[in-house]
Amino acid sequence: MRAAIGGFDGMHLGHQALIKRSDMLVVIEKGSNLTPGSDRCDYTNLPCKFFDLNDIKDLSPIEFIAILKELNITKIVVGKDFRFGKNRSGDLDLLNNHFEIDAIEEVKIDGIGVHSRIIREFIKNGEITKANRFLGHTYKIKGKQIKGQGLGGKELVPTININLLKNYLIPKQGVYITLTNKHPSLTFVGTRSTDGNFSIETHILTKNMELKIETDIFKIEFLEYLRENKKFNNLKDLKKQIRQDILKATQFFNI
Repeated sequence: MRAAIGGFDGMHLGHQALIKRSDMLVVIEKGSNLTPGSDRCDYTNLPCKFFDLNDIKDLSPIEFIAILKELNITKIVVGKDFRFGKNRSGDLDLLNNHFEIDAIEEVKIDGIGVHSRIIREFIKNGEITKANRFLGHTYKIKGKQIKGQGLGGKELVPTININLLKNYLIPKQGVYITLTNKHPSLTFVGTRSTDGNFSIETHILTKNMELKIETDIFKIEFLEYLRENKKFNNLKDLKKQIRQDILKATQFFNI
């Protein structure tokens, strides 16, 4: 059994280089926020064995190796900088005494190493297209529909207000071109000028889908950062801006 070991937060292109040479994943959960918990399973068909870092951080390298052997692992696939065990005292030389080792070189894009910390910075800065390029897939959050202000359907455009299911990294405040449950959409992330509250709300662009979504779980995939959040003094100005945003989004999707 070939096992890739790591945090795998993001399941990005660096992680995929390990995954494609493996039969299973040993995931060390460190409080991920790009693909928290089982969200990693959205991007692989391989079985995943999860360990919480807090449960294993005090194990000696030999104790951790013993756990791996119980999983019938014979080959370890990791990055060349992989360390393990208490105080990161275990290294590849020690692993090599117990398993066959496949150490993968760092994956780079435009000379930049593909790492979760880099992708987080892209997302926090609104550089969503860069983040997606390093991820190798679209950045996605999941949430449940909650009751909003009620202004959307009455005064503006109908929106679905989202309460996040997990501790996802929230992108930079602003308006994004998105897919919501695979439907073309426009998503606002930030503090609303209408009531001063933070919200994540999405507008489905395909008209016949607005009232036909039969679920309370929504998956929002971020495709492009459209504009920064603005404060509007009245609904008239907000309406005008929303119409401009929708036009740009429909042109993006060619709908």
